[in-house]
Amino acid sequence: MSLPPQPLSPLDGRYRPAVSALGEYLSEAGLNRARVQVEVEWLIYLTGQSFAGSAPLTEQQIRSLRHLASSFGQAEIDELAALEAVTRHDVKAVEYLVRNRLETLGLTEVAELTHFAATSEDINNLSYALTIREAVTGVWMPALTLVIEELRRQAVLYRDEPMLARTHGQPATPTTMGKELAVFVYRLERIVAQISSTQYLAKFSGATGTFAAHLAADASLDWPGISSEFVTSLGLTWNPLTTQIESHDWQAELYSRIAHANRVLHNLCTDIWTYISLGYFTQIPVEGATGSSTMPHKINPIRFENAEANLELSSALLDSLSQTLVTSRLQRDLTDSSTQRNIGVALGHSLLALDNIRGGLGSISLNTALLAADLNENWEILGEAIQTVVRAEITAGRSSITDPYALLKDLTRGKKIGQADLVAFVSALDIGDEAKARLIALTPSTYTGLAGSLVDYIL
Repeated sequence: MSLPPQPLSPLDGRYRPAVSALGEYLSEAGLNRARVQVEVEWLIYLTGQSFAGSAPLTEQQIRSLRHLASSFGQAEIDELAALEAVTRHDVKAVEYLVRNRLETLGLTEVAELTHFAATSEDINNLSYALTIREAVTGVWMPALTLVIEELRRQAVLYRDEPMLARTHGQPATPTTMGKELAVFVYRLERIVAQISSTQYLAKFSGATGTFAAHLAADASLDWPGISSEFVTSLGLTWNPLTTQIESHDWQAELYSRIAHANRVLHNLCTDIWTYISLGYFTQIPVEGATGSSTMPHKINPIRFENAEANLELSSALLDSLSQTLVTSRLQRDLTDSSTQRNIGVALGHSLLALDNIRGGLGSISLNTALLAADLNENWEILGEAIQTVVRAEITAGRSSITDPYALLKDLTRGKKIGQADLVAFVSALDIGDEAKARLIALTPSTYTGLAGSLVDYIL
């Protein structure tokens, strides 16, 4: 027995609630709505210039035309499907839909200015730039910002909570949990600034980027100037030198930056997962939830694991987009057309990951007792402090020790020593009394340097 039609992608099935906001812009319907918007705005622009003897439209007519895009819905989706079944061309179907609406609005006298001197890619590249901009700035970036703000909150909350650091997985100079989380805030905010500076480029120059049809229609006009004015009126950046397609370099730059953000977030997930594994973070049980089908005690860090997987998928797709889109055979091929249809999928996996990370961060609590106990079990980490102080004492002429590093290496490498061992060792050192007092007073929990105050750099 056959199943009824089912979503092939989990983004449109299991995970749809977390990513549906992207569908407003990066679905086929969202793209077609933007295409209608571009066609309409070009028509409004040309009539506003009284091109070919046309008269500027009235305010009411302009509002009615713009309503075609703002009210784009199921009726238009169905009509476009029927038109494309005949035209076998998606942009031509959009042109015919707009022309049909012009007849309804009593504007048939300007119908021939629909899609005037435009190649399909003139409409497409503007439409993609508009939809990608809205999806990134209106959906993906706010989700990332929520994660950053939660990280910032926890960084401030835990700024002075000492923690045993682990370099190469081994006990190392202590830090604070807040400082470690602040590192991720700082990294992500640099990438946010780069993404925020993205120029969304667009072209509007005809079949091979030469304005040939435009000049054939009216050689007296400054068509590059008209093209620039029209593109920038939509809030985009004009690209004056293109083939039939806009070169997509801005997309490659944007996707590389988003992929970079994904990888930083992936690093965050692996670190938090490890902290949970060490017991530094405890997970807050969710009422009714099951961690394992056979082990009832388990609370698995599934949100961070889910995020890892989706960040990897997103980055792989974004990398592929970046590599494919910057190459076109001569003036045009269709590889970019198929590729760009997956932008929503790439951003969708990242958005899903952000949703999981935010939920995961909201479901953990710092186990300060375990952090303190862990530090107290590793007094050998103070060997760095002791040998550094001895070096200063030697330089100041207050010690005759010849190789402080070797001295501390013999005492601590691969060994577990306690407070009493270190106190006895320091007391016997040939260094000044003030230096001895400072070292004897030092504990693993207080040997955190400026870790707490470094959090100020994200405030």
